[in-house]
Amino acid sequence: MELDEKKYLYLLFILPLVVLVFLFNLYWKRKKQREFGDLEMVKKLSPESSVFKPVLKVSVLILALLGLILGLVNPKIGTKMETVKREGIDIVFAIDVSKSMLSEDVAPNRLDKSKQIVSQIINQLGSDRIGIVAYAGSAFPVLPITTDYSVAKMFLQSMNTDMVSSVGTSFNEAIKLSSTYFDDKKTSKLLIMISDGEDHNEGADEAAEEANKLGIKIITIGVGTEKGGTIPLKRNGIVEGFKKDNNNEVVITKLVPESLTAIAKATKGGYVNGNNTKEVLEYVKNALNNIQKTEFEATEMADFQSQFQWFLGFAFLLLFVDVFLLERKTSWVKKLDLFNENK
Repeated sequence: MELDEKKYLYLLFILPLVVLVFLFNLYWKRKKQREFGDLEMVKKLSPESSVFKPVLKVSVLILALLGLILGLVNPKIGTKMETVKREGIDIVFAIDVSKSMLSEDVAPNRLDKSKQIVSQIINQLGSDRIGIVAYAGSAFPVLPITTDYSVAKMFLQSMNTDMVSSVGTSFNEAIKLSSTYFDDKKTSKLLIMISDGEDHNEGADEAAEEANKLGIKIITIGVGTEKGGTIPLKRNGIVEGFKKDNNNEVVITKLVPESLTAIAKATKGGYVNGNNTKEVLEYVKNALNNIQKTEFEATEMADFQSQFQWFLGFAFLLLFVDVFLLERKTSWVKKLDLFNENK
C-alpha cells in the first residue's frame, strides 16, 4: 500500500482537537447545571436528556472526519500482479569527469553540457536498461544497469570532477569497466562515451577492439571546441584563477575529435559533435532504431489503485446518520440503560 497525498495527514490533528472541544463543552454544561440548581433536580426536569447520545454523536463525527482525511490522503492498494515483458537494449553512458571538463568553451561548461545531453537521451528512451560510468585517469561505477530512469537522472546530476581522484583521462579504463556492465549476452549492447577527447593514457584502441569482439557498439560524443578554453578554478562559485601546467603557464584544453572517432570506428559505431544537443539526439535516435531490440526482462509489477472513494463514501454516510442523531434518549437505548440513566 502507498499514500498518494501524504501532506494531508497533518489534518489528523483535528481529531484530538474535536475531542477536547467536546470534553470542554461537557464540563461547561455540568458547571452551568450546578449553578442552576441541584443536579438530581435538573435531571428530573429534563428526563429525555441522554449522556450516551452526545458521546455517540461526537464518535460518529470523529469517524466521519477520519474518513474524509483518509479520502484526501488517497491510499492506494496493489490489487493485482501482472508480468511485464520489456524489449530494448542495454546502454551504458561513460562520462568524462576529468578537470578539463570544467572548461567553459561550451556553456555552461563541458561537464554540465554532457549531463544535459545524457538527460535528454534518457528522456527519449523507451524500455531500455541504462547504466552510468564516470572516468578520468581511472574509471568509477556510478550506477549499475537499471530501468529506473528517475534514479539514473539523480545520480547523473550528482557527478562532478572530484569523484575520480586520478589525474588525466583514460578511455581504456572507461571501456573496460563499461564492458562489465553488460551481463546478458543476448541483449544488444551500446556504449555512449562523452568526452573532450583528450586521452592521456594508452590502450584505447585495444580496449575498443576488445569491446567490438564482445558485440559492444560505441558511440562517442565530443564536447568542447577545437579552439579550446581555459580551466577555471572556483571557490563558492567565484573564479580565483585558472589551471596551470608545470611551467606555470595557463592550460588550454581543446576538443580532440580524432581520438573519439577512432574509438567509435573500431566498433562500427559513430562520432557526433555534442555542441548541438538537437543533432546529438537525432543521431542517437537513428542509431537506436538501427539496433535490434531483444526481450530482456520479465518484471512483476503491482498495479496500485486509488481507494479514496470508499473512505469518502463512508464519511458522507456517517455525516448523513449524524443529522438524524438527536441528543435526547431513544426507546431502545433507554431500555438498555447503559449509563444508569433511569435510576
